[in-house]
Amino acid sequence: MARNRHPEETVNLILGVAFRLFMEKGYEHTSIQDIINNLGGLSKGAIYHHFKSKEDILVAVIDRMTAESNEMLADIRDSSGLSGEEKLKKIFRESISRSVQNDIFTVAPDFRDNPKLLFSLLHDTIDNAAPNYILPIIRQGISDGSIKTDYPEQLAELILLAANAWLNPMIFDSTEEESRRKFMVFRQMLQGFGLDIVDNEMLERVGELASIFQKNKQ
Repeated sequence: MARNRHPEETVNLILGVAFRLFMEKGYEHTSIQDIINNLGGLSKGAIYHHFKSKEDILVAVIDRMTAESNEMLADIRDSSGLSGEEKLKKIFRESISRSVQNDIFTVAPDFRDNPKLLFSLLHDTIDNAAPNYILPIIRQGISDGSIKTDYPEQLAELILLAANAWLNPMIFDSTEEESRRKFMVFRQMLQGFGLDIVDNEMLERVGELASIFQKNKQ
């Protein structure tokens, strides 16, 4: 029966089962065979027809989880009535507060053991998120006077690399306390650029997400 599914249905089935197992067992403790065993007769060959590895499955799972986030970024970028600085603050607040982040930090692996996934994150940050979402907001901020920089492209990349990589406990295995300390330095760095866009509520949320990751990686 599973063999007769349309390709899209097969992919949906694989990703749905994988997501459930990642949530229940953790990414590191879920094997391809575990996924196969829960697919109702779908063969290993059928899985590898769509995905080359377990990492590829995880990337697809996270892509689906973050698709809504990209829509949110675009909505804020294109909204009216907010300055560039206000848009940046709203992006940070809404990105970190979204409940899907709990799921992402629950299923995600230790990036140090998954270089392909790490490269995917860095590539998306530099080639997609920074130029398409953050840079237009910084350019607006320069125009409306709320952001001051002579290097908008580099500032967009710096902000997101720090937020998505340096602050990410999935990459540096940071504890809750270490994540809080990093966030304080990140906050000071932004203030050095005249950007008061993160606050104590976000600090608490960073610690919470680090705690979720540490708990579920064990």
